[in-house]
Amino acid sequence: MKKMQGFTLIELMIVIAILGILMAIAIPAYQDYLARAKASEAMYAAAPVKLGIAEFRLSNNRYPSALASVYTATAGQSKYVSTVALSGNGFTVSARNTGCATEPTYTFTPSAAATGNVA
Repeated sequence: MKKMQGFTLIELMIVIAILGILMAIAIPAYQDYLARAKASEAMYAAAPVKLGIAEFRLSNNRYPSALASVYTATAGQSKYVSTVALSGNGFTVSARNTGCATEPTYTFTPSAAATGNVA
């Protein structure tokens, strides 16, 4: 009699169950990673503004009253950053398309340390 070759139905079902468990763990972790990466672009978009504020403070010994004096915004900023705007005594960066339940908004408030450095 010839021996049967191949996988049994039980073996295939076990493999599918293991793959399902791995996917149930991996997909939410990957989605969280994507959301954090997209939101971090908003933090990256703040870098030129922070640099401009620091340079303005160094040159004029005060903070700028308008963001336009230290930063020229471009329409739409990027795929994940909607606006960079002056707010109060700081500025805000609004993110979009991050995949988060609520789109994050980051508020940056410059302050001078006792040494005069911008913190």
